[in-house]
Amino acid sequence: MIERTEELVTVFGGGGFIGRYVCEFLLKSGVRVRIAQRDTRQAYIIQPLAQIGRFGFAQANITDPASVRRAVAGASAVINLCGVFGKRMRSVHVEGAHNVAEAAREAEASALVHVSAIGADVHSQSLYGESKAEGEIAARKAFSGATIIRPSLVFGPEDSLTNRFAGLANLPFLPVIAAKRNFQPVYVRDVGKAISMAALDPRRFGGETYEIGGPQMMSMVELHKAILAITGQSPEIVPTPDLFGTLLSYLGWLPGAPLTRDQWLMLQRDNVPSGELPGLEAFGVRPTPLASVAHEWLDRFHKGGKFAGRRIHLTAAS
Repeated sequence: MIERTEELVTVFGGGGFIGRYVCEFLLKSGVRVRIAQRDTRQAYIIQPLAQIGRFGFAQANITDPASVRRAVAGASAVINLCGVFGKRMRSVHVEGAHNVAEAAREAEASALVHVSAIGADVHSQSLYGESKAEGEIAARKAFSGATIIRPSLVFGPEDSLTNRFAGLANLPFLPVIAAKRNFQPVYVRDVGKAISMAALDPRRFGGETYEIGGPQMMSMVELHKAILAITGQSPEIVPTPDLFGTLLSYLGWLPGAPLTRDQWLMLQRDNVPSGELPGLEAFGVRPTPLASVAHEWLDRFHKGGKFAGRRIHLTAAS
């Protein structure tokens, strides 16, 4: 077993949804982890995973080069998980990516993992897709050996995907926007393992781009049906016409709006791996199906409660 106790990995956005699983795998590998976050309190949930002296925080804003350099100082590997929607997309996705990559190069880190997204394209209609693509270019320009990882939709216990859909399923009717759009949802633990492996083995994964999806392609309607099957809910699914989504997107600036204009533009394309780039198989990770794990956090939406949902799963398996 390789001794890694002297290695330090800085994880920007490590307190987020994907970040906590990345940090879990890193800590299990024996390295020290430093979480760089605008508000370090968001990362306190990671503390129970670490032994004393193996974990630390750094207050950092990736759009502030000085704070980024402080967070990266002494790191053997750097991971950038930061992504946003809204007015700050270009500054975070492009300027921030450049700042992190440049700091990693100056610190002589051996690895940089830049997490982008499937759909990153300089010609994308959406600013999210365009800025993510420009961020990849900025990262590689400053750190030529950067590993780029593009996940599809990511699901897991704390996600805003399956939990949101299951919450809406309490209604008699469940409207589905972009009903025919295809996705390849991927389990957060699978994504976290791939990212951590890339950071720890740059000789193997450095300089490559990976598109990571789950084992099953699903349309938006099929994704909703899969969630309903797990939760035991039975609203009537109503696919909405694209005109409805277009009109709704123009109200995306309102507080609490379910869909922004940029998100609607992203939904004009399928969110699946192209098949031209390596995926989870390159990391030796077998993709986890949604149906095999989602009951762990979605059973609480079952009408009979969490344990009623679990009894159904146990009966079906026997």
